[in-house]
Amino acid sequence: MNIYAVGGAIRDELLGVPVVDRDYVVVGATPEQMAAQGYRPVGKDFPVFLHPVTQEEYALARTERKTAAGYHGFQFYYSPDVTLEEDLARRDLTINAMAREVSPDGTLTGPVIDPFDGRADLEKKLFRHVGNAFIEDPVRVLRVARFAARFTDFTVAGETRALMKKMVAAGEVDALVPERVWQEVSRGLMERTPSRVFAVLRDCGALERILPEVDALWGVPQRADYHPEVDTGVHVMMVLDYAASQNFALTVRFAALTHDLGKATTPDDVLPRHIGHEGRSVDLLRPLCERLRVPNECRDLALLVAREHGNIHRVMEMGPAALVRLFERCDALRKPARFAEALQACVADARGRLGLSQQPYPQAERLREALVAARAVDAGAVAQQYAKEPARIKDAVHHARVEAVKAALEEAGPV
Repeated sequence: MNIYAVGGAIRDELLGVPVVDRDYVVVGATPEQMAAQGYRPVGKDFPVFLHPVTQEEYALARTERKTAAGYHGFQFYYSPDVTLEEDLARRDLTINAMAREVSPDGTLTGPVIDPFDGRADLEKKLFRHVGNAFIEDPVRVLRVARFAARFTDFTVAGETRALMKKMVAAGEVDALVPERVWQEVSRGLMERTPSRVFAVLRDCGALERILPEVDALWGVPQRADYHPEVDTGVHVMMVLDYAASQNFALTVRFAALTHDLGKATTPDDVLPRHIGHEGRSVDLLRPLCERLRVPNECRDLALLVAREHGNIHRVMEMGPAALVRLFERCDALRKPARFAEALQACVADARGRLGLSQQPYPQAERLREALVAARAVDAGAVAQQYAKEPARIKDAVHHARVEAVKAALEEAGPV
């Protein structure tokens, strides 16, 4: 029985970047032998075991055969006679198909095992598929896009790009389960330059099938007085990359991606002003989130930002009453942390523009000060004052918050 570290750990070691976790392949063993040595089985589709001490995952070497469309349409074969090279041959990219043997004490030993020239492709900064089996797994299209966002100076090999287009044309991408699409897209959003995810997906035609609402933004003009240099699709990518540059959370990055969806459905008679695009964005975003089963916290922030980002941009023109109504619509009084994330998305929207990445955004500070004042109002005490007139409590609390915001803004002085 031989154990090998494989895949991304070897790639990252050669690139000189930190290795976060390791994948291990065991050659020449049976499930019974693994269990006898204290490994605990956890795999559902094929034998995967947890190390008795480190709890890291060890998979038996295997091959796979395509039996149906989609991500789950595979039959796996594992046996002590499956070789390391056969196991590596089923992997996606050459840079992920390298291995090093692991000694009994857990350290890597010996040279890099590289049957598909992954090391050469690392030097060429090239994403190249291992073999024609690449075409059998549609998730690999998403993985290439995600790797492009992480390794920003790599390019997709021409033959791999052609295979990806072929997979899209054959409908393989359409067979992906929603959970796996969201898993890969969300991981891509958290990479260093997430716009590259969408560049790769657009290039092979997959974005139109996976996220047609986002794909439709390219070619849609921005307002002539607002951002005339680029169209809406490019602007949204700049917003997304700004959010990534600030290390904003996944919730904020998803909101950045989806805040302008409604601009793609702007009627011709109001272009390029995009009147009412916020409401149209919400109408497109709800079914998108349902289709991909987007987690509630991502969905809720994205809907809030899509609906209110225009109003947040205009808060310098608002009085205290309008600000309190904004807080009430956003549920900011109960969920200030979520509102703070909405402000981050709006900052990204304002600064994700050519030459404006450092422009001031006083709206954020104005809203933070006003929210602190509004939340400082003791709603319970106000309610107690109107205990005999309960119908007036809501308006009284609202008025108290307006007065508190007014006083805070007057103290802060003009911006």
